[in-house]
Amino acid sequence: MPITSDSHVEPSISAGAPSETFTKGPLEAKPSRQELWKAAIKLPMYTVAVIPIFVGSAVAAYETAQINGLNLGLFLVGAITIIAWLNLTNDLFDANTGIDVNKAHSVVNLTGNSSLIFWISNLFLLLGIGAIATISFLQQDVTVLGLIFLATFLGYTYQGPPFRFGYLGLGEPICFLTFGPLTLSAAYYSQAPTMEAFRLSNPNWLGAIFIGITTSLILFCSHFHQVEDDLAAGKASPVARLGTQRSAYVLTAGCALAFVVMLGGAIARILPITALLCLISIPSAIKLCRHVLENHDQPELVKSSKFIAVNLHFWSGLFLGLGILIGKMP
Repeated sequence: MPITSDSHVEPSISAGAPSETFTKGPLEAKPSRQELWKAAIKLPMYTVAVIPIFVGSAVAAYETAQINGLNLGLFLVGAITIIAWLNLTNDLFDANTGIDVNKAHSVVNLTGNSSLIFWISNLFLLLGIGAIATISFLQQDVTVLGLIFLATFLGYTYQGPPFRFGYLGLGEPICFLTFGPLTLSAAYYSQAPTMEAFRLSNPNWLGAIFIGITTSLILFCSHFHQVEDDLAAGKASPVARLGTQRSAYVLTAGCALAFVVMLGGAIARILPITALLCLISIPSAIKLCRHVLENHDQPELVKSSKFIAVNLHFWSGLFLGLGILIGKMP
C-alpha cells in the first residue's frame, strides 16, 4: 500500500487548503523536532486505509441490510497497523537506497536507529495480519485474509527488495489494485461472506475503481516536487518519465475519469442515485487540478498537491459511502 509523504507539511482533512505546521521566516527557519515527528507520523495519510473499508462495508450494508460491527472494527485495526508497517518500512528502504538523504522527517533519520524501526514495523505487521486473520477465523473462510495478504505483498513490492517496483514507475498501478479492488473486496466480503454475492456486486467494483483512482492520485502528486531527487536515485516515477506538464494533464484526466465512473454507475442504476453525493467533492478536484497545472514545475509550491489529493480522497470516499448507505433507507 504505497502511500507515503515526502514533504515537511502536515495536512488537515478539510475542504480548505492544507495547513502548514512549520512556520517559515524570511530565512526559512528550520522546523523543530516536534514538527518533524508530526510530519514523519503522517497521520492524515491513514485515511487511505479507512476510506476503502468504509466504502466496501457500505456497499455490503446496502446489499444485505446489515453490518457486522466486530468485523468492521477488526478490519480498521488491521488496515491501520498494516499502513503503519508500510510507512515505516518505506522509510527504511528509502534510507537504504539513499533517496531520503535530504528528508529530515524520515523516521530513520530522526531516530538514527534503523534496527529499531525494523522491529517496530514488523510488530505492526503482525498486529495487522492478526486482526485480519481473526476475521477469517470467525468466518471460517480465508478469503479476506488472502485478499489482504496479496494487498500487503503488493505494497511491499513498491519499495521492498528485490522488487522495488516503485523505482520502475509501477507505484500507481500497485496503489490502484491494493486500495481499490483488493481492499474494497476484502471489506465487502468481511460483511457479506458469500462468493456469489461477492462476484455479482457491481456497486462494489465501481466503488473499487473510484477509490483506486483517487488513492493513486495521492501517490502521483507526491512525485511532482521531487523529480530531481528521483532521477538522481534512479527512480523512474511517472512524473519523471512524462515531465511535470504532461503529468499535470494526466492528473486532470484521472480526476475526471473517477467522477465519470460514478456518474455512469448512477445513470445505469448500478449505484443508487444518492451515491452521487460524492460529486460534492468536485470542487476539491478542481482545486487540485488547477494547483498542479499552475505550479507543476515549481517544487516548493506544488508539493502541497498531495495533501489536496488526500482531502479529495477523504471527502469523495466519505460522501460516496454515505450516499450508498442513504440509498438503502426506506
